[in-house]
Amino acid sequence: MKKLSLLLLTLGSALGLYAQTAPCCHTDAVTEFTGLANREDFRMAHKDPLPYTYQGTAGTEVSFPAPDGKTAYGFLFKARKPTDKYLFVFQEWYGLNDYVKKESEKLYNDLGGAVNVLAVDMYDKVVATNREEAAKTMQSVPRERLKAIMEAARNYAGKSASIVTLGWCFGGAIALQSALINGDRNMGCVMYYGMPEKDVNALKQLHGPVLGLFANKDKGITPQVVDEFEQNMKKAGKTLTVERYDAEHAFANPSNPIYNSDATKDAYTHTIAFLRERFK
Repeated sequence: MKKLSLLLLTLGSALGLYAQTAPCCHTDAVTEFTGLANREDFRMAHKDPLPYTYQGTAGTEVSFPAPDGKTAYGFLFKARKPTDKYLFVFQEWYGLNDYVKKESEKLYNDLGGAVNVLAVDMYDKVVATNREEAAKTMQSVPRERLKAIMEAARNYAGKSASIVTLGWCFGGAIALQSALINGDRNMGCVMYYGMPEKDVNALKQLHGPVLGLFANKDKGITPQVVDEFEQNMKKAGKTLTVERYDAEHAFANPSNPIYNSDATKDAYTHTIAFLRERFK
C-alpha cells in the first residue's frame, strides 16, 4: 500500500509539473519567435522607436474579462453603425504603443469605419521604449496569459462575430495563433513578418485565408521559414498568399529608422484589398 501511495504521489507530481510546463494551444511558434530575442543580430535589427504621441480621438481604451480571472485590455475603434465585424490588431514587440493606435486608426478609416477595430494589448499595459526592454517584456509574458488574452478578445467580440486578425513582428505570430483560437468565427489573417505556425495538424483547423507579408533580408523569419510555411499550408489544404519584399524585418514600422516606404505602401495595398474582401 505504501508503494502504491508513493507511486500515485510521484505520478501526481509529474502530472502537475507537466500541467505547468506544457505549451498552451499552438504557441510553439510564439515561443520560437520570442527565442529570437536571445540573438543579438535579431535585437539589433529593431531600432529603438522614434518619439511619437498619438493625437487621434476616434479610439478609446476598453477592458474585458479574461478566462484566467484577470482583466484584458485593448484600444477600440468602434464601427459607426452596429456590426459584428471585427479586426483584431496585434502589436509589435514594443507593446500597444501610440504607433499601433495610429496604424489601427488608419485601418479603421480605410475600411470606412464599417468594422470594429480592436488593438489587443498583449502586455497588460506595459510599453517598451527600446529594443532591450521589448525583448525582456516579450519573453516574460507567460504563454498561458497570451492565450487567455486572445480568448478574451474573441469572447469580447461575441459568438456571432466575424473576425480577421492582423499583426506585425511578434504580433504577426500572435495574429495567426488568434486566428486558430477564433475557430469558425475567423474570416482571415494578415501576418507581417511573424513566425508561422509549423504544426500542419494545427493549421488544418484554421478558418479563412492568410496573407503573409515577409522580408527577404529578415534574419529571423528567413525566406526558408516562409518557404516551409507555404509548404505546410499546402499540406493542410489552406489558402496562403505570400508577398516578399527586398527589405529588412520590421520594414512596415513607421517608428523604425529602417522603415521602407515603398515596401510598406505595396504591402498595405494588398492588406486593404484582403480586408475589404473578407469583410464584404
